[in-house]
Amino acid sequence: MIEIENVRKSFGPLEVLKGIDLTVEKGEVVTIIGGSGSGKSTLLTCINGLEPIDSGRIVIDGTDVHAKGTDLNRLRRKVGIVFQQWNAFPHLTVLENVMLAPRKVLGLTKDKAEQIAVKQLTHVGLGEKLKVYPARMSGGQQQRMAIARALAMSPEYMLFDEVTSALDPMLVGEVLDTLKMLAEEGMTMICVTHEMAFARDVSDRVAFFHQGVMAEIGAPDQIFGAPQHAETQKFLASVR
Repeated sequence: MIEIENVRKSFGPLEVLKGIDLTVEKGEVVTIIGGSGSGKSTLLTCINGLEPIDSGRIVIDGTDVHAKGTDLNRLRRKVGIVFQQWNAFPHLTVLENVMLAPRKVLGLTKDKAEQIAVKQLTHVGLGEKLKVYPARMSGGQQQRMAIARALAMSPEYMLFDEVTSALDPMLVGEVLDTLKMLAEEGMTMICVTHEMAFARDVSDRVAFFHQGVMAEIGAPDQIFGAPQHAETQKFLASVR
C-alpha cells in the first residue's frame, strides 16, 4: 500500500502541502480533484520521490520514500508516473521509445525489451503504430504511448498527473478509456484529474484538495452527490 502521513511541502514561503494524510490500498483507484495550485500534482511528485518533502512520511510497501539510503531508482520501478506532457524522444520510433527504459534501467536484452514493448503498446491500442515516429501520431496516441512506456517497467502502482489536460477534447476519451481498462484490471492508481465523469465512474474514492489541504475524501457517490465541505460544493458547482 501507499501510506502518506502528515506530509508537508513548501516552495520558498509558499506551503503547497499542509499535512496530507492518505492511505491507498493495493488495487484501489483514488482520484484527486481540486483547483489549480491546490497541491494535487505536487503530491504525486513527492510520492515518486521526484520532489523532497519538508516533513511527514511517505511509505510504499514498507519502504520510506524519503529516508536516507532509500534506492529511489529501484522504488520508481514499482511506481510509474505519467505526466501531462509525454516527452517522447522524437528520433526514436514508438517501439524504440517504449523499449528504452527496460533496456537501460532493467538491463533487459533487446529481444526481451521488444517483447514487453510490443505487448504494452498492443495493450493500449497502439499495436499498429510500432514503427511510427511520435510526431506522426495524435496527442491522444502519444499519451497512450507514454502510458505503455510506464507499464513496460511492470509497476505495481501508477500515478497519473492530469494526463488529458493538454489534449484536444476529441482525444480525451481514448486516453480515459485506457485508464479505465487499467482500473478494471486491478492496477493501483492515483489520478489527478479535471475529468469529473471519469472520477465518478472509475474511482473507489475521490479526494478533494483545496489550498494544500485534503478538505474531503469519500466514495464518488458521496463526494459528487452529497459533498460535506463548503469548498467541495463550490468547486463542483463551478465545473458542472
